[in-house]
Amino acid sequence: MSEAKNGDTVRVHYTGTLTDGSQFDTSAGREPLEFTIGSGQIIPGLEKEIEGMKVGDKSTVTVPAAEAYGPHQPEGVQEVPRSNIPTNINLAVGTQLQGMTPDGRQMNLTVTGLTDETVTLDANHPLAGKDLVFDVELVEIV
Repeated sequence: MSEAKNGDTVRVHYTGTLTDGSQFDTSAGREPLEFTIGSGQIIPGLEKEIEGMKVGDKSTVTVPAAEAYGPHQPEGVQEVPRSNIPTNINLAVGTQLQGMTPDGRQMNLTVTGLTDETVTLDANHPLAGKDLVFDVELVEIV
């Protein structure tokens, strides 16, 4: 039986949890995740684990933050005047917003703090700075 290698398109089922056991994503109830090894479509630490697996293999891997979404960057957190946010947006901690970078690219922002005058926005990926645990099964090499 062949092993998954760089350049192969594979299908995997997975469940992703934080080190405290709380689940953040799963393919359960959906089609398996399909991607090409080496293409950068998934986080590097998980991709590295899948390379070398055989169809039917199951594995649990802990991916350190550096091989997942990177460290939490303090400069990605900014406090802005509440008046800068459109009034039709219902703000609460955890609200996901989209903003524009100075060069015109879209970026996702999470509201992490609120006062009467300001909104604290975090441009880091919600899983940045966190080690991730994946239960993964190689379902198919396409």
